[in-house]
Amino acid sequence: MKADIGLIGLAVMGQNLVLNMNDHGFQVAVFNRTTSTVDEFLDGPAKGTQVIGTHSLEELVASLASPRVVMLMVKAGEVVDQYIDKLIPLLSAGDIIVDGGNSLFTDTNRRTQYLQEKNLYFIGTGVSGGEEGARHGPSIMPGGNKAAWPTVKPIFQAISAQVDGQPCCEWVGDNGAGHYVKMVHNGIEYGDMQLICEAYQLLSEGLGLSAAQLHEIFSDWNQGALSSYLIEITAGIFAYQDVDGLPLVDKILDTAGQKGTGKWTGINALDLGIPLTLIGESVFARCLSAQKDERVKAASVLPKRPATAFSGDQQAMIAAIRDALYAAKIISYAQGFRLMREASKEYGLSLNYGEIALMWRGGCIIRSQFLNDIKQAYDTNPELENLLLADFFVDAMSKADAGWRKAVILGIELGLPTPAFSSALAYYDGYRSERLPANLLQAQRDYFGAHTYERIDQPRGKFFHTDWTGQGGKVASTTYTV
Repeated sequence: MKADIGLIGLAVMGQNLVLNMNDHGFQVAVFNRTTSTVDEFLDGPAKGTQVIGTHSLEELVASLASPRVVMLMVKAGEVVDQYIDKLIPLLSAGDIIVDGGNSLFTDTNRRTQYLQEKNLYFIGTGVSGGEEGARHGPSIMPGGNKAAWPTVKPIFQAISAQVDGQPCCEWVGDNGAGHYVKMVHNGIEYGDMQLICEAYQLLSEGLGLSAAQLHEIFSDWNQGALSSYLIEITAGIFAYQDVDGLPLVDKILDTAGQKGTGKWTGINALDLGIPLTLIGESVFARCLSAQKDERVKAASVLPKRPATAFSGDQQAMIAAIRDALYAAKIISYAQGFRLMREASKEYGLSLNYGEIALMWRGGCIIRSQFLNDIKQAYDTNPELENLLLADFFVDAMSKADAGWRKAVILGIELGLPTPAFSSALAYYDGYRSERLPANLLQAQRDYFGAHTYERIDQPRGKFFHTDWTGQGGKVASTTYTV
């Protein structure tokens, strides 16, 4: 009997996806560059399963039913291209290669076209949920060549997380659409994590709360509007004790790592001219954390933080920090979905934002109750320009506004950094401003570079230049937008 799908790459995610597929009745053939890993997997986690171990790509391909499906769970970048080129001579017209790693969406665009020219199908799919999600049900975001979707759909939808009887997996769109949506998911994940960390610092250093108290607070928050996987695991982290009985979290070095998807999201936002300020600050916060030695030196040289201690109503401030976390989280998603809206138009992706919210409700790292409200907003108005304009979020932001500001002020007063809280608030205030000071900015640009400006008393699209010094002449620079 031939296998339903082959999988290359038996790291944590790959192994758990294989076991997940096996649990759902699919026979999987596996291969790993270090072939001893195949044997260890079959003698260990996969012992007693129907998984087929192979020791060469030729053996892997020969073990598959037609049309053959080969899924790559390898490091993004050149390794994916190397495996594709090795597989092409072994495959036949109509066979399918799936890239389940965190590849850049433009690479997926290129690979989809490259394989189509060779009469092969390519799917680039985001897979979110980490080790636990891969094993018990991730969120899966496939894109690429839609002709391949009917073949892999039964497998992917069976192994994905299920919410209200619906799989957290649906076709996202052509070419790199799946990996694009996964990239934005990861950007929002960066934002969510940074927001939680800022709330943690305000509560622990600002209010002097213990890890045990933080566990109680986050457990309570997980029962309400903030209910999410990240809030849930954060509560668990605060409760976890080291061998000496002290909180483990306090012993972890404060330097954060990253793999690039948050950075890609920020770069793409700049390319498309979309303000993705919160996610950008979240990426930079990780970069700053990595400068540990330099920060230690700066702490010994620069003036100390204000010595002022919080002396107000502690419960009221806890509630204010909760409001700040909720409001800024709304901003993060609003910016992320606004970016996807622009990308859909720019790249012809035809994204369905309500379906994306559905796919993120279960299995993935940013899964939360909150996504149901996003789904409802897009069901009500599929052409919604920005989540902040939906009635539910207009009301939510109004209720959280005062507390949000109090939390940011607390950080300022105590010298505790809140880059994501603060940048989100600045975006919110800017977005709802009918008039911004960019009129002065345009005057400056016209003054030094003759870049022209529009006037409030003239139609849009009509440009003017002023000879500000009397010596600049009447020649204006070409008008363009980067």
